[in-house]
Amino acid sequence: MSPWLKGGMLALAALAISACSEPDDTREVVVYTSRGDHLVKPVFDAFTADTGIKVSYITDNDAALLTRLEAEGSNSPADMLITVDAGNLWQAAERGLLQPVHDDTLKASVPANLRDSQDRWYGLSVRARTIVYSTERVNPDELSTYEALADEQWRGRLCLRTSKKVYNQSLVATMIERLGEARTEEIVRGWVDNLATDVFANDNAVMEAIVAGQCDVGIVNTYYFGRMQRDNPDMPLKLFWANQGEGESGMHVNISGAGVTAHAPHPEEAKALLVWMSQEASQRVLADGNMEFPVNPDVSPAPAVAAWGEFRADDLNVEVAGRRQVEAVKLMDRAGYR
Repeated sequence: MSPWLKGGMLALAALAISACSEPDDTREVVVYTSRGDHLVKPVFDAFTADTGIKVSYITDNDAALLTRLEAEGSNSPADMLITVDAGNLWQAAERGLLQPVHDDTLKASVPANLRDSQDRWYGLSVRARTIVYSTERVNPDELSTYEALADEQWRGRLCLRTSKKVYNQSLVATMIERLGEARTEEIVRGWVDNLATDVFANDNAVMEAIVAGQCDVGIVNTYYFGRMQRDNPDMPLKLFWANQGEGESGMHVNISGAGVTAHAPHPEEAKALLVWMSQEASQRVLADGNMEFPVNPDVSPAPAVAAWGEFRADDLNVEVAGRRQVEAVKLMDRAGYR
């Protein structure tokens, strides 16, 4: 087990042991989540040990969970939705699947730009989507912004993940908000013109293509890089923090997050879990387990994540990723980004 994950697990174990609460079958939370079992189960188990509130959960992909919640309506047993990407959370809220949770502790723990402006969902962990490059073929002084990857110098040197993934849709949605639709389309067309090969199904494949020499630069979520680096510390890849110059937007970030469902049978227990997950012990496991950044600014990232260096994040509210998602998808389609 990695030392940073071990530290978080020990913190949760200590918290659980100190509480010694027996589960109370009359108090429970039912969670629908797209997050992996290894990420959420330790948190749920410790919450039960600390509070006596039982947690049951099912896992599925984001689209399936939203469809299920919508179909179940007021008969849904779900109290909470946990998923990834602000775009998915925004969609859930706009479809009436989440209810507002107004809580001072939550608002103190989760920065305003990483939660819904109407308090229907809150970030739990942060991931950045930035530039990754070959240390063998790229001088980092050549790199600057997402926009600059459309320049002539990267012709035949760029690899990208498919536009069908919400992570890229969210990045382009944010660019539309920052730069306007016309300028963003010009940039995305430039990316397509600079592709060295067809788009890939996932971020791992993008990085593997760079290592193999198919291309020199790409755009990936930081945690994918972290996992690959953990397995292969000597890989010839490095992250570059995009858009850090004066007057530039800052790096695109997104979240995993959660909200209490609109028809939650146990809303108070669900609220208690949501607040609990924003605090230090659970934050460490939620973030460190997937090599992400804690959403709570008072909690430091794992040493391996901190070693990548500090960056300035875009301060736009991440709900923009959902609000402009349809525009982003249409724009990428027009630009030939498949």
